[in-house]
Amino acid sequence: MNIIVTGSIAYDYLMTFPGRFTECILPDQLEHISLSFLVDDMRRQRGGCAANIAYNLALLGERPRLMGTVGQDFGEYRAWLEAHGVDTSLTRTEPDLFTASFFVTTDLDGNQIASFYTGAMARARELSLYGLEADLVTISPNDPQAMVKYPQECRALGIPYLYDPSQQIARLSGEELRAGLEGCDLLVVNQYEFEMLREKTGLSAEEIRSAPARACVVTLAADGSRIWADGRVYDIPPVPPARLADPTGVGDAFRAGLIKGLALGLSWELAGRVGALAATYALEQVGPQSHHYTLAEFVTRFRQHFDDGGALDSLLHSYR
Repeated sequence: MNIIVTGSIAYDYLMTFPGRFTECILPDQLEHISLSFLVDDMRRQRGGCAANIAYNLALLGERPRLMGTVGQDFGEYRAWLEAHGVDTSLTRTEPDLFTASFFVTTDLDGNQIASFYTGAMARARELSLYGLEADLVTISPNDPQAMVKYPQECRALGIPYLYDPSQQIARLSGEELRAGLEGCDLLVVNQYEFEMLREKTGLSAEEIRSAPARACVVTLAADGSRIWADGRVYDIPPVPPARLADPTGVGDAFRAGLIKGLALGLSWELAGRVGALAATYALEQVGPQSHHYTLAEFVTRFRQHFDDGGALDSLLHSYR
């Protein structure tokens, strides 16, 4: 399947503070806050919604094209993605900027203080889908102007797109969100984001569910997911993880699995379950791109939980 994945491409800098932020804040000095935390460790992880989706699609045998803007520090990350089957030919380097970065410090109580540096991602609005061919474009969180532009281009070009506004729902206007919704092939959000869409767009739950041409998909964390398609509702169970390590990137993995299932022509029940297993693999490792499996391992584990009637035999023959 010819898939173009758009959205954020970023580094995540994760730090741990061996104390409590609340013990460092003076309530009577809130107007003059000046804080500094000595952290025990720092991990830099490859991340970003689009890069995570592309990585998971590559694990599932696809050769997705990652479209976005990155900075001068992206060389090692690009090599990693290419080595794992992602086509980065549509990923443009901005030599005067750094790749978007997320900096977060977590204390002993799980409280977090975070900052997001937009960096090169701000120039994603300069990229265009014109002149490109695709069977599907995924529009995931990105520069807000890019997220308005790409749906318009997909509609003009007649390219189906998966709409995933998630973290940027707060930044987009109700009118912009309605435009993205009403022309999309698939909508994929979590339960909280679905309610945010209702509030921002003024649409009813039924209007949102019926807006996509093919399906509305709402992920429900530990309760799995729900798909509205073909006039029916499909409840998709989760796959129990062997261990709980890190929820970062789990939703991105689910989206990749769902897309792969649809690319194989599977039913909604099976495509959703492929997404569920892909999500569990991500949940079991620290970092959104730390997990790995062969297609044979994926199918074997799938059949430990679900009966596919041999439909996943086609996955074993996937290739990049």
